[in-house]
Amino acid sequence: MEGVRRLLEAHVVRAYAPYSGFPVVALVEAEGEVFLGVNVENASFPLSQCAERNAVAAMVLAGKRRIDRVHVYSPKGPIPPCGGCRQVLMEFGTPQTPVLLHGPEGYVEKTLGELLPLAFPL
Repeated sequence: MEGVRRLLEAHVVRAYAPYSGFPVVALVEAEGEVFLGVNVENASFPLSQCAERNAVAAMVLAGKRRIDRVHVYSPKGPIPPCGGCRQVLMEFGTPQTPVLLHGPEGYVEKTLGELLPLAFPL
């Protein structure tokens, strides 16, 4: 876990968060590989991209389709993914998929099912 933590801390500085001042990095473990994403804000707020969705996009680009574990880190403290990101994570995960919410003092572990108990299925 310490290696993941170092990787998250090393990459959160790459987030582009000039408007909120709230940098976030996400790491998705998928089928034996890891994929990173950071939040990228835009002056037109709805066009901003969340770290979790950027990590999932990198995973999909690599041809992976199953999330095994998710890590989210912000120096502002352990924070959960937004509602939209929870739904995107569930698209490739399961209610049992672990989600570790990291902050400067440690992490909290939840499951996708705990974070999104009524996911929208098709």
